[in-house]
Amino acid sequence: MSEIRRKVLEVLDGKCLTPPPIWLMRQAGRYLPEYRETRAKAGSFLDLCYTPDLAVEVTLQPIRRYAFDAAILFSDILVIPDALQRNVRFEEGHGPKMDPIDAEGIARLRAAGVSDHLRPVIETVSRLRRQLPAETTLLGFCGAPWTVATYMIAGHGTPDQAPARLFAYRHPKAFDDLLAFLADISADYLVEQIDAGADAVQIFDSWAGVLGEDEFARFAAEPVRRMIASVRAQRPSAKVIAFAKGAGLLLKDYRQATGADAIGLDWSVPLSFAAELQKDGPVQGNLDPMRVVAGGAALESGIDRILDVLGNGPLIFNLGHGITPQADPENVRALVSRVREGR
Repeated sequence: MSEIRRKVLEVLDGKCLTPPPIWLMRQAGRYLPEYRETRAKAGSFLDLCYTPDLAVEVTLQPIRRYAFDAAILFSDILVIPDALQRNVRFEEGHGPKMDPIDAEGIARLRAAGVSDHLRPVIETVSRLRRQLPAETTLLGFCGAPWTVATYMIAGHGTPDQAPARLFAYRHPKAFDDLLAFLADISADYLVEQIDAGADAVQIFDSWAGVLGEDEFARFAAEPVRRMIASVRAQRPSAKVIAFAKGAGLLLKDYRQATGADAIGLDWSVPLSFAAELQKDGPVQGNLDPMRVVAGGAALESGIDRILDVLGNGPLIFNLGHGITPQADPENVRALVSRVREGR
């Protein structure tokens, strides 16, 4: 009997594979007609996240179509504030909203009940590991403390996260307390995902790019370091990908500062800089999602450039952010084929 290979895990161990393994952020999503059909059955978006039958189904849909090398749990980074009773809701055309939190509310936060609230998500992970092909890596995930905190402070998304930045300057202790609290409960959440069958986990810091140098170190890198240290203290062999979108040159020391096994790169990261980061370990990314929408020569040249520069080192091929709803599923098929088969 041949040995089962999970290629994403091999790269996370530092191996260089040709062709590299591939998965896409938001690969289960609105660009797929089967996702839209399942989403219509769910009611609310959070109902979809918390109903294992449906969450398993949408996670598996892109695997059936494209045989990606990894499946990522279908959920959302805001299940953590939802578990903290912040009245999270997703309004069509307006994005996520929740009750904003202040310093007094931060002081009242407690971890009791969080694990019970998130039990359906853990059940989804367990079912996925049983139903996925043996060679498919299963990725769990959560939001980074900074990004989750920005939504909790403002009560909604903002273009530059000014409410959270201002709160951090005016109430530094309360904000540090919030980040530490989120780091600790998020680490425990990741450990539960690993115990349920996740092979590796990714931490999404989607709003890291709005921070200055000192703030990035304090609000982004340090809480992620705390998370990874906690996960590894509990599960020493855990593999972690850290994705700090928009961080640019601040990624130079991000791997060392956080202890992440791999660094996710957004599409704005120059490939010359990505190659420097790759000298220290695996990188993941970083095709512009708009190239998938465009298709044709734009898609092909973007893929080829990444493979030319990063393909001889430890690379997980991915987009530089999530796939967009207007992407043509056939362009995704062309993307997977070109990465795997070459020009």
